[in-house]
Amino acid sequence: MKLWKKSIIFGGLIAPFAIGGLWTALHTFPWMGPLVANTLRATIGKENVTRLEDFAYAIEDRLNQQFKSDQAPRTYWEVPEVKSVPLQDQSATSKVEALPLAPQELLKPKMADFAPENVGPAQKKWAAKGDGIWLAIRDIQHQNDSPRLFKTLLHPDKKRSWAELFVVAVDLRQVEVKPVMGYQEPRTEKKAAEGYVRPAKIPEADWPELLGAFNGGFMAEHGHYGVYFDGISFIDPRPEACTFAFYRDGHFAVAPWETLEPDFAKMLWYRQAPGCMYNAGKMHPGINRHHARKWGATLDGNTVIRRSAVGLSADGEILYVGISNHTTAKTIAEGMHHAGADSIAQMDVNWSYPKFVTYEPDNEAILKPVALAKGFEFSDKLYLRERSMRDFFYLKRKAMTDAENSSVTSAEHQTTITD
Repeated sequence: MKLWKKSIIFGGLIAPFAIGGLWTALHTFPWMGPLVANTLRATIGKENVTRLEDFAYAIEDRLNQQFKSDQAPRTYWEVPEVKSVPLQDQSATSKVEALPLAPQELLKPKMADFAPENVGPAQKKWAAKGDGIWLAIRDIQHQNDSPRLFKTLLHPDKKRSWAELFVVAVDLRQVEVKPVMGYQEPRTEKKAAEGYVRPAKIPEADWPELLGAFNGGFMAEHGHYGVYFDGISFIDPRPEACTFAFYRDGHFAVAPWETLEPDFAKMLWYRQAPGCMYNAGKMHPGINRHHARKWGATLDGNTVIRRSAVGLSADGEILYVGISNHTTAKTIAEGMHHAGADSIAQMDVNWSYPKFVTYEPDNEAILKPVALAKGFEFSDKLYLRERSMRDFFYLKRKAMTDAENSSVTSAEHQTTITD
């Protein structure tokens, strides 16, 4: 047999294993995804990489539908068995029993108690135990204080039981949200930003009050969405973009730029994203259209992929941060809205970028990140001891005065502490 024929046969045999090995590596090592994607963009171009990503995720979704169609939704943490919370539509046939409300824990609150209202499962067809039940995230550095972060898990896709949405509810009365510019992203050609120093990690002075951190938005080349921070416009705002903004008077907004632009002078920072998935309780009409591309950067909006999003409650007091597995744009939007978000902005996509971590000291009292659930890989120095290439946000305990504390009514909802 000729050498070239042997090479073709050998290549055909080895290629599936090589591709499978690369796919496994991309989903195992947090640094590998960005490295491969950026290298390919520089080699074959951004649009070709987009098509390749769409193709790869489409194959993964077909395989999941083939082999996971009978798979029950997974749960990642324990939920106590107590009273039941009714499903939204009891008249419909359901495989899911009513889920428990979390019991009241005996706490000694030094500040106003906080607990979002349980919402129950997002789908009547299936749910894991504890879906839609808010569990408090323990602040290991301040264990005697009432919780300021809660988490829940939802399975929001009626076609995919393995699609997951992890949501964290943040009490904005007691928590500060701080943006940090990455050492490369957002890229900018603005002269005002030329000398701007980018430490690209959480200031060590804030470590004692640190609660958590989550990813920022798309890379500059994926939509050129606006970024404003420290009095510098790194990227000019886009009129149609959804804008996550913080104001000098201490309130937040998630809304289209044209709505917020008149009050730009009152802002301390903003980070833009594709059009608001939900705005004031209403879903963006484009999400229901076939091939709604904008919510996957240049990817098809129907791509089943890992995503992240932020949202605000109607009263502006709760920030919802979501990270998902195997979701479309519509699925994460509906899931975030079900959790309680009235206005929603999708922040990023792809396996390597969406993340949410809390922080705990290890046995040697060294502060390290902790994932919400298994499967979200990252360095144990994330945002702390190594500079981040991409921008991100971190959550810091807010010091409240006695007057502020006494003015906030304690929550009446049930509370469960989870490690």
